[in-house]
Amino acid sequence: MNLADALAGNSTGSGWRARLELGYEHADGATRLIHRRHTGPLVVQKPFYPEGPSLCHSLILHPPGGIAGGDLLELSVTVGLGAQALITTPGAAKWYRSAGPVAEQRIALQVADGATLEWLPQESIVFDRARARMRTMVNLAPGAHYIGWDVIRLGRTASRERFDAGELRARTEILQGGHRLWGDYARIDGGATLLQSAAGLAGHPIMGTMLAAGLDIERGLLDACRAVLAEGDARFGVTTLPGVFAARFVGHSTEAARGYFVALWRLLRPVIIGREASLPRIWAT
Repeated sequence: MNLADALAGNSTGSGWRARLELGYEHADGATRLIHRRHTGPLVVQKPFYPEGPSLCHSLILHPPGGIAGGDLLELSVTVGLGAQALITTPGAAKWYRSAGPVAEQRIALQVADGATLEWLPQESIVFDRARARMRTMVNLAPGAHYIGWDVIRLGRTASRERFDAGELRARTEILQGGHRLWGDYARIDGGATLLQSAAGLAGHPIMGTMLAAGLDIERGLLDACRAVLAEGDARFGVTTLPGVFAARFVGHSTEAARGYFVALWRLLRPVIIGREASLPRIWAT
């Protein structure tokens, strides 16, 4: 599936329409953001290089600060041959309640041979009565590597809000060389039994998934990842499939979720990306 197909779909109705295209290339020992085009309120800051010129860090901004019913956000990223990019966000994405229209985010990530991409956004907060659609499509060439995660909070729990109504549909797919490595499909309705059942979220409002793809994880590294613990009363665990490492988190704290995934990232990154972990500065602000 190409990027145009991944981003195609029905209109969500009235609301913000925002699209951001980013293209990275490697030349003369440096990764450069050589293509950027945006329409609507979705932009990228000036590239920066805290790890040296061969890996480009980018910060994506959505100036409205929240995603409302009828909004459609599209992000298309292409990482060229041998390039390395890390993309993150400055804060939580807020999905507002809706009286009817659906809010949608479509992300298409394409990584060329010998290239690496890290997609490490901060959490998404899905308000009660929101109607949210999230889709992420990762298309890897043979020899490409990817690390990404998502953390979702259902309801503004700091304000004692629960996800009692509304709906969330989330879909993540990873392909490499035309073969499907991973497919993850979630449908969560506000107030559903799944939110409280022991077989579901068991009353935990936060769920997260971390994926690393393009490399088979050796047993020693897998055992080290399984030894990582999350704080609090969280449920968590890791597993592997051919070409994919997956970690899950369910708990009450976004800080615990991020801490767990960052600890795994510190172990995985040197093997998959070829670099020690270097936390984006924005996470400390």
